[in-house]
Amino acid sequence: MAEAAVETATKERKILVAVDESEESMHALSWCLKNVISHNSKDTIILLYAKPPRPVYTALDGTATMEKYSSDVADCIIEKAKRMCRDQQAHHDVKLETRVECGDPRDVICEMVEKLSADMLVMGSHGYGLIKRAFLGSVSNHCAQNVNCPVLIVKKPKSSGGSGSK
Repeated sequence: MAEAAVETATKERKILVAVDESEESMHALSWCLKNVISHNSKDTIILLYAKPPRPVYTALDGTATMEKYSSDVADCIIEKAKRMCRDQQAHHDVKLETRVECGDPRDVICEMVEKLSADMLVMGSHGYGLIKRAFLGSVSNHCAQNVNCPVLIVKKPKSSGGSGSK
């Protein structure tokens, strides 16, 4: 039994963390850093941002601007996530990789889990209600049903303050 515990503590895991522009995904990353990664960890955290597919435009003038904006958003999100990792993991020996892939987040996340042989997928839950989830679909639910590794879905606690609600 003790041998299994030592093996688990020193195993090098690939933990894929799906990030986007939401507070929920950054909360999931923060929670993962505090609760999943241990001090003697040799884990690799792979930050994945799924860039939405580019819409098809009939006008020529907006396409380049939208592509630049989309790349800037991706860079900003990845930098914010990397900064959070550096701030919270200064004393850990965790490797950090980043990936930006284009496509539907459901497909991109599932494909990257398989391609990178991830040992765990961590993602936030936007907490959509039943109706909104029925129309938009749940990325976390789709991934939980379609990947072959453990999936940790982290819910952001509801804020208790009444004045700052959305």
